Amino acid sequence: MRAVVCYRGARLFHHLLARIVTGVRGIESNTVRLPISITEQELLAEIQLMNSAPSVDGLLVQLPVPQHIRERVVCDAVAPQKDVDGFHILNIGRFCVDEKSFMPATPAAVMEIIRRSGVETFGKNAVVCGRSKNVGLPIAMFLHGDASHGNYGGDATTTICHRHTPPEQLKLFTKSADIVITATGVPKLITADMVKEGVVIIDVGITRVPHPHDPGKTVLVGDVDFEGVSQKASLITPVPGGVGPVTVAMLMKNTLLAYTKEIKFPLHN
Repeated sequence: MRAVVCYRGARLFHHLLARIVTGVRGIESNTVRLPISITEQELLAEIQLMNSAPSVDGLLVQLPVPQHIRERVVCDAVAPQKDVDGFHILNIGRFCVDEKSFMPATPAAVMEIIRRSGVETFGKNAVVCGRSKNVGLPIAMFLHGDASHGNYGGDATTTICHRHTPPEQLKLFTKSADIVITATGVPKLITADMVKEGVVIIDVGITRVPHPHDPGKTVLVGDVDFEGVSQKASLITPVPGGVGPVTVAMLMKNTLLAYTKEIKFPLHN
C-alpha cells in the first residue's frame, strides 16, 4: 500500500496508520511525502505513476490536501481498483446503490464498532452530527440503509445535523436519539444534558487543544464531553483510541480486497 502525504494537517492520522501497518505481516506500506508547494499537476503525475505500478495494490492520498489543489480531482485521479479510501466517485456511487465497492474506512469503522458491540440499530433513532462527504454522509447512509439488500444497512431512522442546525434543535434531536455519532471537530459539542440515559455514543471527532494542566502542551479530544456523557451512555468511544484504530483496520481490509481483486471495475481494468 502506498500513502501520499503533502500537508501537515494530514499527518496525525497518517502517523497512526504507518505505526499500525508496520506490524501487519504481509502488507508493505510506503509513504511518499511531498512538499506543500507541489502543484496539482505534479501531484496527479505522482498518483498516475502509482496507478500504473503493478507492485502497488492500494493507494491513498491523505487528506486534507493544500488549499490550491482540488480535493475531488485528486480523489478521482486514484484508480478505483486501488482506491482503498473509497473516495473515488465510482466507489461512492456504487456504495450508494448497494453495489460492491471499497467502503470509506471511517464510516465502515463506525458500523464495525456498532456491529461488534451488539448495538441494535433496527428501528432505532440515530443522529449523525456532521455532513462531510467522506464521513458524515456515508455514516448516515449506513445507518438508514436497508439491510435486506445484503449490505451493512442499519434500518435506523436517521437525522443529519450540521453547522447550521440551531443549538436548541440539535439538543432536541440528540436528546431523543438512541445512537449519536458525531464527526465535526468541535470539542464538547455534545454534553451530558443533550443525551438520554443508555445512549450509544460514537465519537469520530478529533481536535488538538491546549493541555488543561500542562501549559505549552496539547491533548487530543473528541466532539463529546467524555467525562460527563460517559455517566449516561451505555457505550461510548474514547478519543484517542476509539474509532481511529478501527479505521486503520478497515483500510487494511480494503487493501486486502484490492490485492485479491475481488471488486471488479470493468471500465478500468
